[in-house]
Amino acid sequence: MDILGNYLIPFLIVLTVLVFVHEFGHYWVARRVGVRVETFSIGFGPEIVGITDRAGTRWKFSAVPLGGYVKMFGDANASSQPDAEREFTADERKVAFPFKRLHQRAAVVAAGPIANFVFAVVALGAVFALHGQPYTPAVVGEVQEGSAAAQAGVQAGDRFVAIDGTEIERFEDVQRIVRLNPDDQLRIVVQREGERVPLQVTPETRTVEDRFGNTHTIGLLGVTGSEVAYKRYDPASAVWEAGQQTVRITGATLQAVGQIIVGERSADQLGGPVKIAQMSGEVADTGLTNLVWFMAVLSINLGLVNLFPIPMLDGGHLLFYAIEAVRGRPLGERAQEYGFRIGLALVLTLLVFVTWNDLVQLTSFG
Repeated sequence: MDILGNYLIPFLIVLTVLVFVHEFGHYWVARRVGVRVETFSIGFGPEIVGITDRAGTRWKFSAVPLGGYVKMFGDANASSQPDAEREFTADERKVAFPFKRLHQRAAVVAAGPIANFVFAVVALGAVFALHGQPYTPAVVGEVQEGSAAAQAGVQAGDRFVAIDGTEIERFEDVQRIVRLNPDDQLRIVVQREGERVPLQVTPETRTVEDRFGNTHTIGLLGVTGSEVAYKRYDPASAVWEAGQQTVRITGATLQAVGQIIVGERSADQLGGPVKIAQMSGEVADTGLTNLVWFMAVLSINLGLVNLFPIPMLDGGHLLFYAIEAVRGRPLGERAQEYGFRIGLALVLTLLVFVTWNDLVQLTSFG
């Protein structure tokens, strides 16, 4: 019962919301361009419960809750592969997805990831307007003796102005950049007694373990900031700040993925469904505000991953459409089939890998 209440239920709530947002983006744009949607499913496999609306769309929950799909008329399956074996009438062509113009198909596919980013902006905007945005001035409170910052000449009272050309507005900006650049020399500019002082610092490499049992290799300067405050915004400013925060999270995620690809960061840090379930339960216990933050970050990652140019994912479809735009005609049926098989293999391999990481990091398994 503890596992059900503490982990499974929060995980299913978080996953259902994010999958619904993503798939509803596809559905909404598809309906706008005149595509008939046959199925809107939360989960895969056998249907558990569902209802059919007036437009003929079957809305349902399926047995395996790890994702979802929107199946459009004219597709052979949930992966949006065209049904090449069927002959379509003139009326059917008007509402079939494969017969829509290229820009319309691309819009339908891109709408899923875009919906995830929009959700993140709306969710964070609500938090910033109702609760406030966590904010720490970019002022050094203390400098640890012998730390990288001390060796570089950083002093208490210094205000960070820029790091490697990136403007610094708050202490969280410093943490984000430094954590992602262990053992890399950084050019920093601090304001000291009204003057700008250029310095060079190499963050110390440190392996840490978070509250969820994940180990991370990060960079540390050895400085502390002032106390965290919360700044509330009016609705328009909250949305703007949420957009900025979404861009920052997206950039940091891409940088971390790039570091994993080139070997600067361990792939063991990647988490899968088990870890997300664990984190959902842990975060839910800390309150609704933190849970909304967590969902916003997951939504950004879901949208970002789906844009990767891998067949089976939205980014793979967009890649095929880009090729179609250049060639003036779609790729051949065999080429697309091979592409989807490769994409499926990559996605399944990644799923197995991250799930293995999850199991290894669980105390009961280790």
